Amino acid sequence: MKSAAENLSPTRVKLNVEVTLDELKPNIDAAYKSVAEQIQVPGFRKGKVPSRLIDQRVGRGYVLETAINEGLNDWYQQAVAETGIRPLSRPEVEITEVPDPAATEGELKFAVEVDVRPEIELPDYEGLKVDVAAAEVGDDDVQTALDELRGRFGTLKPVDRPAQADDFLTIDISASVEGEEVDSAAGLSYQVGSGTMLEGLDEAVTGLSEGEEAVFETKLAGGEHAGETASVTVKVTAVKERELPEADDDFAQLASEFDTIEELRGDLVKQAAQSKVVAQGVEARDKVLDKLVELVEVPVPESVVTEQVEAHFNPANGGHAADEDHDTDEHRAEVKANTERAFKNEVILDAIADKEEIGVSQGELIEYLVTTASQYGMDPNQFAQIMDQSGQVPMMVGEVRRRKALAAVLGKAEVTDSEGNAVDLSEFVRPLNEEEAPEAAEPQQSEATPSDDPAAATF
Repeated sequence: MKSAAENLSPTRVKLNVEVTLDELKPNIDAAYKSVAEQIQVPGFRKGKVPSRLIDQRVGRGYVLETAINEGLNDWYQQAVAETGIRPLSRPEVEITEVPDPAATEGELKFAVEVDVRPEIELPDYEGLKVDVAAAEVGDDDVQTALDELRGRFGTLKPVDRPAQADDFLTIDISASVEGEEVDSAAGLSYQVGSGTMLEGLDEAVTGLSEGEEAVFETKLAGGEHAGETASVTVKVTAVKERELPEADDDFAQLASEFDTIEELRGDLVKQAAQSKVVAQGVEARDKVLDKLVELVEVPVPESVVTEQVEAHFNPANGGHAADEDHDTDEHRAEVKANTERAFKNEVILDAIADKEEIGVSQGELIEYLVTTASQYGMDPNQFAQIMDQSGQVPMMVGEVRRRKALAAVLGKAEVTDSEGNAVDLSEFVRPLNEEEAPEAAEPQQSEATPSDDPAAATF
């Protein structure tokens, strides 16, 4: 078999493939066997019909067509391997020459057009310069951390006043569409301002006292009436506020390993400082990736963008319902821009991973699986089984590899803060070596890796 790749554009290739009649013969023999199983000829058992009788009954041309159809995918995959292209879309096949069914020599020729991952030229990314916010820890940072800790040990007490931000309410709620009740619930707990239920609920309950109710309109987000406008009645049956414990030595002993509140405050200062440095790492990571995208020209296949955009708005593919408020030109433009950016990120980081000869250890893959499973609230073993059965493990390996590639670039970057001080991020970008990989399935969770960022470095 001969194959050759012809570049039609930076993201589209035409494969010209030639298959000799001798190479086609195993497929022709298999086609005869397949046809023999499908027809009945008096005097012959099923599957034992001679080739000459099959030619008389259905024609040698039909057999040849069957052989070609059965073999096309294998020959295409072989051509992909020989030419080294990386297909991104469904192949478009055109058969240009078919051997004469009665001849003893000849060739099958076909052409395949397919979108491919573009080849890019990487810039010198050694010492990319980025600026981040200074990691200054103020009294407000420590007080915020202390209040959050106190909040974990707070108690709720009823109050006789209208509801306000951060109050905890007990509510009864019902929704109606065109005058017909479609859902209701009683005794729900809700914190004002959390935004975890219906849009417009916070505004409706703010200012209501116990026993009062309000009616507001909203669009339902789920269920069979998703996307429809509903009239919602909410009644407040209790208003409570969180009462925080005093920040004293007793609280320090209750909430921590420390004996005094001053010791606890000192530890919170250290934690706040560490959080600031992690935030610097996240900011530096994002800015390094932005610079890479600015420095590298990455052509994006239109088919990839179109497929992703349509999948986003197609409920059958797990996308959003295409209601008139959601499926807008502005939203489609946003999804398109995000898709193009994600594609560029992937291509650039894959190229860097190739250049840096980055691999993925079993321990790193386990760590990623456990972290991702926790984000979905799933058991890691169950999540791993689902990924394996759906063939998603190679995708996850690529994801980990790209994160390591970005971490490698970040490790070589020159990072300074807003005050001109050099920022050392070596502890956050140090790759996990094979010998350091955890053997147990309980690796530590990454601290600052957004789940929706396909190019996020693992810190």
